[in-house]
Formats: sequence, C-alpha cells, structure tokens
Amino acid sequence: MSATVRVQDAPFDLAAETALLTAGRGDVGAVASFIGLCRGDDGLAAMTLEHWPTVTQAAIAIIAAEAMERWPLTGCTVVHRYGRMLPGDPIVLVLAASGHRLAALEAVAFLMDWLKTKAPFWKREEFADGSDRWVAAKAEDEAAAARWRGGEGVRGRG
Repeated sequence: MSATVRVQDAPFDLAAETALLTAGRGDVGAVASFIGLCRGDDGLAAMTLEHWPTVTQAAIAIIAAEAMERWPLTGCTVVHRYGRMLPGDPIVLVLAASGHRLAALEAVAFLMDWLKTKAPFWKREEFADGSDRWVAAKAEDEAAAARWRGGEGVRGRG
C-alpha cells in the first residue's frame, strides 16, 4: 500500500479517513493518528495558511514516502489544510497503519516533526486586537525533527 496525501481547504473526517486506510486489510494491527488544531491562546483569533499547491503536495508526498520506507507500514495518510482557520478548527491529520503499534506511533511522530519543518506553508496569525504577524520557524521544531536524521529513532516493531 502507498501513502495518501491531500492538501485541501475543506475539513477532514477522522473516521472516514481511517476506514479508507484500513478497508479490506487483514494485516493492520494498529492505526496511530494525530490531529492538529488551531489554538486560540494568547489572543489568537484566526490563522491563515498559504501554500504553493504543486510544491506543497510534492514535499508532503516525499515525507510520507520516507515514512513508508523507514517503518513497516501498510499505509499512511496525510491531510493538511490551507486557508483561514479559527480556534478549534482541524489543520492537519496524520494516520499511520502497521501490523504493530510501535511502528505506527513512531511513523506519526516522524511525519509530524518533518511536516512542521519541511512542508512549505506560510502561516499568518490574526489577533483579537486587530494585529497580525507571520509565524517564524521555531528552534524547538527543528530540534524535534533532528532526531530522525540518519534513521535515529527507528525501531519499527512492538
């Protein structure tokens, strides 16, 4: 099975995406998931994600393919939204299916760490006071992604 990657403005459905990932599969023993939501802390009123469609889709597909190579996955799904989102709105969905839980859990962590640092999105935050700002890359995101360079953190079974 391969990776499914979509970049879309519409919300996604966790149950429907999980059903698509596991349909007809008797070899799936675990599905791990992550859903990222738009936070509303520190006066954040909305966030807008912009992207370059062809480039963003291709970059995420490369990240997903790497997860498929590193872990014994039966499949993975990445759905990343763009556009204006309000606090509580879902932004990103990552699913990894495997015969074993550890592979699925590690693959989801890898995918999120690399999406945060390698997926080309530009984020603008809008605040309740009417101000806004572009979000800069964070050192802690780079540090989290660094643990996966060179195959570290890969165990794969469990």
